[in-house]
Amino acid sequence: MMNRLDKDFLWGGAMAANQCEGAHLEDGKGLSCMDILPSVQYGRKEAMYNPQLALTKKYGYYPSHEGIDFYHNYKEDIKLLAEMGIKAFRTSISWPRIFPNGDDKEPNELGLKFYDRLFEECRKYNIEPVVTLSHFDTPLNLSKKYGGWYNRKLVDFYLKYCKVVFKRYAEVVKYWISFNEINMITHIPFFGGGIILKDDDDVMQVSYQAAHHQLVASALATKLLRDISKNGKMGCMLAAGSYYPYSCNPKDVWAAVEKNQDMYFFIDVQARGGYPSYTKRLLKKKGVCIKIAAEDEVIFKKHKVDYIALSYYSSRLISVNKKVLKNIADGNAVTTLRNPYLEATPWGRQIDPIGLRITMNELYDRYQKPLFIVENGLGVSDKVDENGEIHDDYRISYVKEHIKAMKGAIADGIECLGYLVWGCIDLVSAGTGEMEKRYGFIYVDRDNEGNGTLKRIKKKSFWWYKKVIESNGEEL
Repeated sequence: MMNRLDKDFLWGGAMAANQCEGAHLEDGKGLSCMDILPSVQYGRKEAMYNPQLALTKKYGYYPSHEGIDFYHNYKEDIKLLAEMGIKAFRTSISWPRIFPNGDDKEPNELGLKFYDRLFEECRKYNIEPVVTLSHFDTPLNLSKKYGGWYNRKLVDFYLKYCKVVFKRYAEVVKYWISFNEINMITHIPFFGGGIILKDDDDVMQVSYQAAHHQLVASALATKLLRDISKNGKMGCMLAAGSYYPYSCNPKDVWAAVEKNQDMYFFIDVQARGGYPSYTKRLLKKKGVCIKIAAEDEVIFKKHKVDYIALSYYSSRLISVNKKVLKNIADGNAVTTLRNPYLEATPWGRQIDPIGLRITMNELYDRYQKPLFIVENGLGVSDKVDENGEIHDDYRISYVKEHIKAMKGAIADGIECLGYLVWGCIDLVSAGTGEMEKRYGFIYVDRDNEGNGTLKRIKKKSFWWYKKVIESNGEEL
C-alpha cells in the first residue's frame, strides 16, 4: 500500500498559552495554576506536586510570567511559521485570559481581542488554527475557591467559557481539543485539574472523580460546539505511548494490558461513548468509587468526539519483577522502565519512533476515528555557534524517523489528519520550567533565569522542515 499523504495533510507546529504567551496579568488576565510554579532550579518539582506550598512560598523566578512573550511577538512568530510553510498551528486559549477568575459573570473583552488578532494573523497566511480549550491552565481562583475539577461546579464554569469562545471563533477555528492530555490528571492533579490536595485527601479518589467531571464537560462541550458551529470538529487528547511488557512472562504481559487500559479508558468515554467494561475492576483495584449522575451515561453516549488527538514522545515499559522495577527512566510524569533497546535524551526521555506506529495502530484499531498527532518533538539543549547558527541535526534525525513511522502507520490504513511538532518555537518546558530544554525549529534567546533578548533565530531544522512540508513528506 502506498503511504503518500493526502494533499490536505496538516503539517505544522504546536505551542501552549501558559508556556509561550507571558503577559501573565496584562489586559485583565487572571492567574492560572501554572503562574504560581517556579522554574526547576527554584523548586518546580516540589511546587507542582505540593501546590499548597506553591500558594504560600515566594520563589525567585516564575517562567510563565513572561514565557517567550508571544503575547507581544505573535505577528513576528506567525510570520516565521508561515515562512516555514506550516499549514496548521496548535495553540491554546488561556481560560483565565477570558474569565480571569473562572467564575466571572462576563468575559474579559481585552483577552478575547488578543485571540481575535492571533487567529486573524493565522488566517492571513492560510494557517489552520488548532485550539485547545484547557491546556494545564485552570484559573487559580477555581482551584482555591472550589477545589478545582474535583468540584462538579467547574463543568458549568467551563461550558460558559466554551460558549463564549465557540460563538466568537466559530468561523475561524475548525479543530478544537477539549482538554490537553486528559489522562495526565491522574499523574499530576494540579496540572491536569487545578487540584490542590489536602494532607488527608485520597489522591486516587480525588483525581478520578475530577477526571469524570472533565469527561462530562468534554461531552457537553462537544454538544455545544455542534449547536453553535456548522464546521467545527471536537477532538479529545491522550498523552499517548503504548506500554510494552518487559518480558514474555505472562505476568509482565498482563501488567502492560492493565497499564494501557488505565490510559485508554479516558478516550473510551470520549470516543466510544461510555466507560469500558473493565472500569469497575480497574477502579476497585485503586480503591476508587466515582459518583456518576443519572444523566452522565446518556451524555457520553450522545456526544462523542470527532477525532483522537495525541501527544507522543516515547513508548513505555512495565514489569512485575521487583529487581527490574528499580531501573526507572523519565517518562514525562508517567513512570516507565528503562528500555535497553532504546537511546535516551539528556533529560532521560527514551527515543522510540516505531512506538509511534505501534501506538497509532492500537488507537485506530480501538476507535476507528481519525488520529491527529498534535505533539511530537525532541527537547534538548541547543548551542548557538560563533556564526550565530544552530546546527540541530539531532532534531532533524528525531523528527525524520517519527515521520517515517507515521507514514508507515498511514500505509497500514490509518487515517491521520496531521502532524504537529511540539514547541515549534522554543518555549518554557511544562515539566521543568526550563528554556534550555528546547524543542523548536526557531531558537529564542532566553535562558533558565529569564535573561536574554528574546531574539528569534532559525535553526538548521527550520529549513529542513520547510522542505518536508513543501514535498508533503516525500523529501525527508
